[in-house]
Amino acid sequence: MTSVLFLCNTNRGKSQMAAALAKKHAPDWNIYSAGVKTTEQHREQGVNAEAQASLAKVGADMSGTPTLIDSSLAASVDHVVVVGDAHYDGEAERWEIEDPSLRGMEGEERMDALRDDIDSRVRDFISAHAQD
Repeated sequence: MTSVLFLCNTNRGKSQMAAALAKKHAPDWNIYSAGVKTTEQHREQGVNAEAQASLAKVGADMSGTPTLIDSSLAASVDHVVVVGDAHYDGEAERWEIEDPSLRGMEGEERMDALRDDIDSRVRDFISAHAQD
């Protein structure tokens, strides 16, 4: 069974979105997400509510709790994907994600555009690794 760890800085947004979408599209895979800079404050804040609402619109459950990267988990999964600009020294696929606010999008429109970008990348990733 294929396993993947999605990473971002705080694990409140992008990596949680990628993991939720991957779980929706590849329910038989072992999917994890974490942050490289997650703090207790991030855990208390929970996942980004706008991101969670955007994913709910497409039937993806983003109800996780922000988690700090576990090096033993990162070493044990088949794939690590860095979503955005998080610093990670290990071997990983890296997805440069453009912030839709740079194109003038805000609020729900911004989050939906971000979701759609990540969803497209997740689908491509799953297709590329379906035989792993």
